[in-house]
Amino acid sequence: MGDVYVGVNLEFDRPNSRSFEWSTEKAADMGFAYIEPMLHWGRELLSAAGYFHSVSMLDDPLRMRENVEGHGLKMSAISAHSPLCKPDVSTDYLKQAVRFSAEIGCPIVITDDGPARPSWGGIDEHHVLMRYPLEEACASAEPRGIIVGLETHAEYTATPAAFQRTASLVDSPALKMNLDTGNSFLSGNDPHVWLEDAIDDVVHVHAKDISREDAELYRGKVRGMLGCACGDGVIDWARIVETCRRGPRDLVLSVECGTVEDAEKSLKHLVSVGARPGA
Repeated sequence: MGDVYVGVNLEFDRPNSRSFEWSTEKAADMGFAYIEPMLHWGRELLSAAGYFHSVSMLDDPLRMRENVEGHGLKMSAISAHSPLCKPDVSTDYLKQAVRFSAEIGCPIVITDDGPARPSWGGIDEHHVLMRYPLEEACASAEPRGIIVGLETHAEYTATPAAFQRTASLVDSPALKMNLDTGNSFLSGNDPHVWLEDAIDDVVHVHAKDISREDAELYRGKVRGMLGCACGDGVIDWARIVETCRRGPRDLVLSVECGTVEDAEKSLKHLVSVGARPGA
């Protein structure tokens, strides 16, 4: 049995176009205890200028850690999404993300199969391509005590069967699941049932709700989008929280929405159905 906490993905900052430092301060002011930052490679102009919340892995990781801890926050995971079907990009990216995560004290690195894949080849060849970065990332993660959370997202993780085939490419205790409730719903699944069936392997949850209007427009047509406020859409959060509580480990519901207002509303709703605001 585990405890269930509420965190927030820093994507809520998108409309504000502000810095990582602004986003962490805002998350703390809203009452969150956990955040999920985003990493990038190299130098990204908007982030460097303070107009986007992502942090470069070329920056000093201790600066990031001190900022987070200075606001009384913890990191539930870091977002290090990379196109697994392009090992020339994703292999070194994920390995560096694992090392960065270990130094900042974050336990989980989130990635997915990504929208980008070669125009040539088919599913078997694509799985060979995906195996290499996953093997290398897990080899870096295991000795550091880091978990690689494979997200339910694109073609090769969009259903339980597809996810299982991709996850089974690597035999490592470091590879687990980040279940995104909204993505899994949009791909045509029942995320409540999927979570119940997979709870032993779930280490992190993207708490994403999909409005009924967007569900009507986009289900079966897209596999991912930012959600509405938790409680305003199609997801039964009381059932999600209860399932997470029955799992073998503590879990963070990392709210993934597009505005400050939706983040605040999500926190209130998730606490009202039994999740804890902080450790």
